Amino acid sequence: MKKNLKNILLDFKNSKIELDDVLNFIKEQEKIVEIEFATLDANRERRTAIPEIIFCENKSTQKIIEIIQKLYAENQLVIGTRCSEEKLKLIKKKYPKGKYSFEGKAFYIGKPSKKISGKVALITAGTTDVPVLEEASIVLEALGIDHEKFYDIGVAGIHRLFSKYEKINSCDVLIVAAGMEGALPSVIGGMFSQPIIAIPVSVGYGTALSGFTALFAMLTSCSPGITVVNINNGVGAASSAVKILRLIENKVGKD
Repeated sequence: MKKNLKNILLDFKNSKIELDDVLNFIKEQEKIVEIEFATLDANRERRTAIPEIIFCENKSTQKIIEIIQKLYAENQLVIGTRCSEEKLKLIKKKYPKGKYSFEGKAFYIGKPSKKISGKVALITAGTTDVPVLEEASIVLEALGIDHEKFYDIGVAGIHRLFSKYEKINSCDVLIVAAGMEGALPSVIGGMFSQPIIAIPVSVGYGTALSGFTALFAMLTSCSPGITVVNINNGVGAASSAVKILRLIENKVGKD
């Protein structure tokens, strides 16, 4: 967007286009879609690398489908998260060609974004952490990011992680999800040099405190350089990975 806007302004400065052309261009960049109950930011991906993602929790299926229709008409790609099984079934019936994860409670409809270089590792400590990274997987796939899954390799059986070392080390960004005491990101942080994005998961007995114990453990990790997102926030982790890889690709493209 910045480059295009610069060219537009230079053309205006050199009297090649009129002021109305500049204003029309800026309005097109905003691309706000108004519906009765929402104001959709249809051009968010162009600005931020991450499109507006439908948070389906507490929205009726009818409203979700109306948002899908509007966003798809603009971008030919729609992502939704925190979508119950009942809602997913109804949406899938209307849009059977979409990609749906009932475990991750997420979906995307339309053509994924153009592939970019780089690969993300999705790592869970246990199988109960998997739904969070299945949500992340939908977002990554929709936005054109290759990724590989390494599930159930937590510290209770640390040899499982060691057996995956080479494959994990071949990835460019590591997303690590853990509940209970949230120890796995610290172990990963002490073994790998890649950017690490940790997700605390709301899994565990009483003093796990619905993910807060894992959150505190990750925030106070003695392994430096770990980025921590909110509890169960697969979308946030995936979005951070997308921005990292797009930045690398853009820098490489300029060299």
